[in-house]
Amino acid sequence: LFIRGQVGERFCVRNSGATAVVEGLGDHGCEYMTGGVAVVLGKTGRNVAAGMSGGIGYFLDLDPTLLNTEMVDALVPSDADLELLKKLIVRHREETGSDVAESLLADWRAAARRFTKVLPRDYARVIAARQQGESEGLDEAMITSKMMEAAHG
Repeated sequence: LFIRGQVGERFCVRNSGATAVVEGLGDHGCEYMTGGVAVVLGKTGRNVAAGMSGGIGYFLDLDPTLLNTEMVDALVPSDADLELLKKLIVRHREETGSDVAESLLADWRAAARRFTKVLPRDYARVIAARQQGESEGLDEAMITSKMMEAAHG
């Protein structure tokens, strides 16, 4: 989903797998999100990521006082995160003609440093378990077992 402009309150609430790029959102964004990716290229309202247990959020110029950190951490995006972000912003520009996306891409090196990755702690453990299982050459059943253990513990 690519939206040129801002969205209202509770955007991406209970998102379980969609990818969305928007240019700002109201209060309670990404609340109870369980999967997917949300990219916000503008201002956010208060209480971002309350109850977020899965998925990943990327926020431009995130005010940390607006983030509900009960279940999530605010992180510096990795190189892989920034590669994904750039692809999504390019697609956002192509789909919507966004001036916001255009200005970010015009000086991507500077823009990339302005993003914050929001990641639920439990979800981070599940991702790490999957990566460890894959690096150990485990079959999918064993990887799933490792992920379930990580999710509960």
